[in-house]
Amino acid sequence: MTVNQFLKLGSKQEVEMRRIVRNAFVLAAIAACVSFGSAQTSSGTPQANLRASLDPAPPADKGPAPSAATAETKHDLKPTVDQQIDALQRQIDALKNELMQARAGATGSADDASRLKSAEHELVAGSPATAGGAGFSSSAAGQENATAPAAATPEIGAQTTTKGDPFPGDWTWLNSNGHASDSPMSTKYFTPEFRADANYTLDYNHPKDDSLGGSTETFRSDEWQLEQISIGGDIHINNVRGRILTMNGLFATTTPRNDATPARGQWDLSNAYKYVSEAWGGYHWDVKNGLNVDAGIFVSYIGLFSYYNFDNWTYQPSFVSSNTPWFFNGLRIQYFPTKKLKIEPWIINGWQSYARANGKPGLGGQILWRPKPYLDFVWNNYGMGEDVIGQPGRSRVHADYSAQVKVFDNPAKTLDKIAFTVTGDIGCEYGGGAALASYDPKGNSPEMGSNSTYAGGVNCHSAKNGRPKQDFVGWMMYNRYWFKKDLYAVTLGGGQMNNPGRYLTLLPPINGATAFSGTPYFTENPGDRAQMHDGTITFDYMPSQFITFRLEEGYRFSDVPYWTGRGGITPPGGNNGAPGQYACAGGAPSGYGYGSLALAEAACFSAGNGTGADASAIWWPDLRKDQTVTTLAIMVRF
Repeated sequence: MTVNQFLKLGSKQEVEMRRIVRNAFVLAAIAACVSFGSAQTSSGTPQANLRASLDPAPPADKGPAPSAATAETKHDLKPTVDQQIDALQRQIDALKNELMQARAGATGSADDASRLKSAEHELVAGSPATAGGAGFSSSAAGQENATAPAAATPEIGAQTTTKGDPFPGDWTWLNSNGHASDSPMSTKYFTPEFRADANYTLDYNHPKDDSLGGSTETFRSDEWQLEQISIGGDIHINNVRGRILTMNGLFATTTPRNDATPARGQWDLSNAYKYVSEAWGGYHWDVKNGLNVDAGIFVSYIGLFSYYNFDNWTYQPSFVSSNTPWFFNGLRIQYFPTKKLKIEPWIINGWQSYARANGKPGLGGQILWRPKPYLDFVWNNYGMGEDVIGQPGRSRVHADYSAQVKVFDNPAKTLDKIAFTVTGDIGCEYGGGAALASYDPKGNSPEMGSNSTYAGGVNCHSAKNGRPKQDFVGWMMYNRYWFKKDLYAVTLGGGQMNNPGRYLTLLPPINGATAFSGTPYFTENPGDRAQMHDGTITFDYMPSQFITFRLEEGYRFSDVPYWTGRGGITPPGGNNGAPGQYACAGGAPSGYGYGSLALAEAACFSAGNGTGADASAIWWPDLRKDQTVTTLAIMVRF
């Protein structure tokens, strides 16, 4: 450790030690000057003045001061310099003892003590960098101190606080990890984080109300929109840790509307949590390679993709990711038996929910294994939770497994890196009682003639005993290619899902519908069909590790009408405040919801809508089976 690095230490003990060492530094410099001037004998020289400043004045009771002649006769510089050097050495020794005592009382680590000892040796014992002599120059030392650059502060991860981060190596190639390699604003106790994500999405269906559905990333068409603006960071003081990341922009309203649990009970949970995406605190123990316990809201990473678009290879992920949780609310335990393995149990309120939907909370966990710098495996599992409002006894299980492989890495080549990901999901719901009412065995949506009113129990694997099958099967795969030292990247990929019962299928926001209100225009009855597939091609330009310019073309298909068409999904005059009811052709609520279409038609006709007590009296959203979009996004993270 150099002198300049030592002088920049900043704890309370280090500040005191720094003061002591600086005093020693000054005394050593004086000694050097005195030694350098030992051959000069003129009483008017700087050495004489220095001697006068060091030698105390004669006491008053010792008689008059000697005359000039006596002083000239007795003048002998060499012995006086020796005495001065001896005095300086005694003061330096005293400072050395004081420094050693301060160091012994400090609570710093062994590394800190070693650095202090090294710095003390340089300053007190004398080293080429600090010792005096004919070549010593205090002004040169001052210039060196002023111009020496501070050591770069490495990024401090949130996983652990007192040991090195697990999973050593460069993982910026991973989907969900982001390509930023450091955090230049990081300090000893806080690593700040800022994110901004804005996009322009062009839907070629050209909805007249500019409103899109079926996505967790794109929500408006033909407009620039601020998807996310967040600020926060990681706090780490000794073994205590925490993280806060605010959430503003469209994410602050589009994420909470997919959770129905705030309707169960009081205290307006959706507004209480809507402006944070992550907020937790916890503690770290030095067990094996780390043991963390955290409580609050934390990201889930089920479905591989990150909650935040900057971190991902594509802007619009496939259905396996879009329709699975972005966050959990509860408690997690992170255990690192080795630097390459993490085991993380969860005790949470439910499936991307602020509260419990019914009587049972959710249990789950993640196993993350990175055996090689080019391999990443993650296994997520979830179970037990009763996650459907109004359906106690219906439980959910889900398994989500992913692999990421880097197959080529040569920075000297124009095509410098290639990697791919594969993700598979399977899950189901089961229980909830006996069969109750009837369901459409073909799973048709209302616009295709269905009028099922089933509300009973469900089966996990097959439709039997009058109960429909309720499951989820999906996969997605992506290939990514980096060019010119990661300046550019191209990603190709897509996926497919089959979700009878639609219990994970995102509900389109027709007339402002939410997960709690539902909508008669796109039901989520047990057995309702939902088979979809998609594909994207993505081009990234990354001139800095802190920004991505993204251009993406995507196509998505559904076997039932689902995507917003030209007519839009907003009633005439705007949302009428009753999303759970059919809307009349003029836009007003009909007074009747799903299962009462005939009554809604009659009521709307009586109110002056349509040409008869038929479908013409009802407003219908324009839903299509496919969607093609172009997205331009600018994303910043540092």
